Amino acid sequence: MAALPQYDYIFALGMIFAFLDAWNIGANDVANSFATSVSSRSLTLPQAMCIATVMEFVGALTVGARVSDTIKSKIVKPSAFIDEPAVLMLGMLCALIGSSTWLTIATTIGLPVSTTHCIVGGVIGMGIATVGTPNIAWGWADKGVAQIIASWVIAPAIAGCFAAFIFLITKYGVLRRSNPLKWGFYSVPIYFGLTSGILTMLIVWKGAASLDLDGWNAAQIAGTIFGVAGGVMLMVILFFLPWLHRLLVAEDWQLRWYHIFLGPMVLKRGPVPEPPAGANLQIVQDYYRGHATREDLEAANFNPDTIHDMEHLKANKEAQHDDDIAALKQKNITTHDKSLESTEKADAGPWYAPMNLLKIVWGAFMHGVNKDVIALQNDESKLVGNIQDMHARAAHFDNRTEHLYSFLQVLTAATSSFAHGANDVSNAIGPLSTIFMVWNDGFIDPSKAPVPLWVLAYGGAGIVIGLWTYGYNIMSNLGNKLTLQSPSRGFSMELGSAVTVVMATRLALPVSTTQCIVGATMGVALCNGDFKALNWRMVGWCYAGWVLTLPIAGIISGCLMGIIINAPRWSGPVGL
Repeated sequence: MAALPQYDYIFALGMIFAFLDAWNIGANDVANSFATSVSSRSLTLPQAMCIATVMEFVGALTVGARVSDTIKSKIVKPSAFIDEPAVLMLGMLCALIGSSTWLTIATTIGLPVSTTHCIVGGVIGMGIATVGTPNIAWGWADKGVAQIIASWVIAPAIAGCFAAFIFLITKYGVLRRSNPLKWGFYSVPIYFGLTSGILTMLIVWKGAASLDLDGWNAAQIAGTIFGVAGGVMLMVILFFLPWLHRLLVAEDWQLRWYHIFLGPMVLKRGPVPEPPAGANLQIVQDYYRGHATREDLEAANFNPDTIHDMEHLKANKEAQHDDDIAALKQKNITTHDKSLESTEKADAGPWYAPMNLLKIVWGAFMHGVNKDVIALQNDESKLVGNIQDMHARAAHFDNRTEHLYSFLQVLTAATSSFAHGANDVSNAIGPLSTIFMVWNDGFIDPSKAPVPLWVLAYGGAGIVIGLWTYGYNIMSNLGNKLTLQSPSRGFSMELGSAVTVVMATRLALPVSTTQCIVGATMGVALCNGDFKALNWRMVGWCYAGWVLTLPIAGIISGCLMGIIINAPRWSGPVGL
């Protein structure tokens, strides 16, 4: 039984707003992380959702506890509430309300904000309203606000440098070579080993508090990291490269994914038969379809605005044609003034029938999955500007070589998602963990109390649901709207971001994953050698969200906390 049952309502509200905070993290932060993978066509939206579901949840459960301690106890010193622990419960509830309120507004308007800074602002606001500024960890030595503010600049810069370094090696070591596919085959095992080593590092390098690996010495840690990286490289060389050779070099149109398990034996499948007559087989999709190069625009003697107008006119004509066909079909299926649709509705029964309710719930859950994110990114807005001209300033590389990096991008997307679950689940469950600790124990433990596993799972579930239901909104505002995306570029962006987040988790520094991926995108975009290959309006939009987040979340939380603790108490009418 809880030690403070009179405050059950605070715990219940904390559960609600912690889930709302986690839901917004999924819809905002995680969507931001996966925008590159979906925009480059390496992953479809449903595939990205599935990878995020597994990796976010596992990352939250295995590595999330260490960072949660920073959000929970480093910003506002819990010792200030030793005599009144229930006030700390209330303060953390106000912090969650302030954070989730601003996050909901930002996600709705498509503003990619830092969810880390949201909850930090909420905690600072409630701290100022209660214990005052002296009892807030402002300094660098205390690993407080100064360190977090510094990460606003440091995290994007480091991620941008890492991503640019990786892409430049790929660009001049592989993509610009006379035979890029050959050099791509050389680089793929190395990149697979590097990425898997980074993922292993995140787990064993004193990051996985839930797995109790803190007792490992340096030799055990290094051996595990290099062992996993080497094992993955060997598996890629033995099984994956022969399959890729058969697909991309031999162009075996009959090859299936399960043939990868044949290993080197797949090379002995014999000559590739001729495809059936009239069959339009595409071994590799065109990752640059819909994106004209500078030479294409000049050769056609059209400027990007003209091309856009023509595409818009074509789309309108096609839409009108589709409408005419739909109207004709509707007219033909009408019999005795009763349409097929009304007949189906009558047969289905009322909306509250069990099967209809199930369809409604399923349709609502899958609403965010059945979206064409790339098409939504082509919508006109003042923030986008001349998107055709921006994309034309980025070079197009060999499509088969890009296909190699699409597999790497799946791995880096999974690694980034795991790192995100490890780092950003703390934003929602750090305050909830404090609320639960006080409500359950009745006092504040000055030592580092472990975060309960169910709290980590609760936060991970909220993140996943947020991504599935509303993540497309933020994805549609990023990706190709920032710069031209392709698998090789997206791989470099995600790996650079993942390395930065791994370093931050190792140092227990709650950096913003949003800032890391935006910084990595900027670094890769500038490697095009053209200042205008990056949408600076969208970059400014992102930075505006980061600057506004901390004070707005803090004001909401601080005002709410100040009103509650200083409100007059009603003792009943006089004389009754």
